[in-house]
Amino acid sequence: MDTFLQNWHTAATTSLGLFWMALWAFVLGYFISSLIQVFVSRARMRKSMGDTGARSVGLGALFGFISSSCSFSALATTRALFSKGAGLIPALAFLLASTNLVIELGIVIVVFLGWQFVVGEYAGGVLLILLMWLLVSRTLPQNLAEQAREHARAQEDSSDEGEPHDWRRLIASREGWLQVSNKYVMEWQMVWKDVAIGFTVAGIIASFVPRRFFEILFVGAGNPEPGFTDVLLQALVGPVAAFFTFIGSMGNIPLAAVLFNNGVSFAGVMAFIFSDLVVLPVLRIQARYYGWKMSFYILGVFLVALVATALLLHYGLALFDALPAAAAGDALAGRDLFAVDYTLALNLLAIGLSVILLGWKWRARGFGAHGSKNLGERVLLSLVALAACWLAIGALLPVAIPDLV
Repeated sequence: MDTFLQNWHTAATTSLGLFWMALWAFVLGYFISSLIQVFVSRARMRKSMGDTGARSVGLGALFGFISSSCSFSALATTRALFSKGAGLIPALAFLLASTNLVIELGIVIVVFLGWQFVVGEYAGGVLLILLMWLLVSRTLPQNLAEQAREHARAQEDSSDEGEPHDWRRLIASREGWLQVSNKYVMEWQMVWKDVAIGFTVAGIIASFVPRRFFEILFVGAGNPEPGFTDVLLQALVGPVAAFFTFIGSMGNIPLAAVLFNNGVSFAGVMAFIFSDLVVLPVLRIQARYYGWKMSFYILGVFLVALVATALLLHYGLALFDALPAAAAGDALAGRDLFAVDYTLALNLLAIGLSVILLGWKWRARGFGAHGSKNLGERVLLSLVALAACWLAIGALLPVAIPDLV
């Protein structure tokens, strides 16, 4: 019983800690999304990123790199770009860049995994964009993009009335920033349930699921010289493992190190790391933004691209005899999720910004209700309530049982 309670406490604190690590990125991403929705007109977006040429795709990737963030907030910003008139390929290039070409992610990777994986992350991010570009340009069904754009605009509840608008006047006005606060609250209202459930499940998986499960899941793990079939199967299983252990790109890295230290190939680990955009919470959010048809289309494109990228990286390093060797050790041991460091400072700034935006929204228009209360929403709310109870009780267990920790 004590072991279960200890794991419960660890799971709860892990969930809360991982969310704490990502909080500033959530706030930054949703704030950027709100700014784009309010201050950038559709006409300007169509002019900058409205086609599928190299310039538009390059701009999408550059903007994604500059605004690098967690997958949830990147999804919101991508939708804002797409609904404003950016082409699908440049918008997806932004999404891939903002979740893979991430400076802070590279720092975490070099700590847990080594320089080869950092090279794989950044080179792989570029490969993912190029392969996505090729796949979408050859396979996108006729009219699907415009249907998805209309769906995204309906979700924003914005029609850009009065285009072209004067963004300089708007940015200097009280009304403009009230609109920003309104959009910011709407962004959180659309995804907070998925975020709460996703991080709760991540902590449970990290604490209760034994390593042996992952060793069995990845066929051929532990083989020092895996053949092509084993490497391919592990690259295919990487997204499956990510589906069951969704944490987000930053939180995935310690689990990726556990996989690598248990014999999973470089390709399998990279496929796992790249899979933060092909998990259930992301699929649900994409469906809410664009409709289920487009959501599954993007899922298929990303799956093909990430498996191909993982294989190309694996055999590219093998060609130069540069594949890394796994090291022993527990990647999760001793990890301080609530350290007094830059994360604390960034989160305090993010919380302050959120308080200001929420205050403006409340005084101007109130919060109100968002979204329909259909069966699916009621189920999600029930799961969120269970998650909240699980986290609260688990985090406070040492108070009731002082000898537990």
